[in-house]
Amino acid sequence: QVQLVESGGGLVQPGGSLRLSCTTTSGSHLVRYAIGWFRQAPGKEREGVSLISVNDGTTRYSNSVKDRFAISTDITQTTVYLQMNGLNPEDTGVYTCAARGVAKWDYDPLKFASDFHSWGQGTQVTVSS
Repeated sequence: QVQLVESGGGLVQPGGSLRLSCTTTSGSHLVRYAIGWFRQAPGKEREGVSLISVNDGTTRYSNSVKDRFAISTDITQTTVYLQMNGLNPEDTGVYTCAARGVAKWDYDPLKFASDFHSWGQGTQVTVSS
């Protein structure tokens, strides 16, 4: 299984931007995987916010981040980025990336975190003035 590590979190003011990175510890390609970004705030359930199927670039977003966040991969397909714009305090939480196999889903895979088999350790994002 692939091992992932996140980076890029931090403290940002409302309306600001951050770019999170999720990369493999071994430098292996992610083309066989779909990579999801999940977040969890204190006292709240984990929420899947975005996913990309690395093999074909298909993306998904939760309604809470659609039109503000953008997920992408680098040209080497070893890193997945989550560009977060228009951040607000409700976006605060620990952001974690995870991998699962690619498929043609007729459901929202972001609702099924248990199907993801490789999880990073997370990076803290705090949106506050």
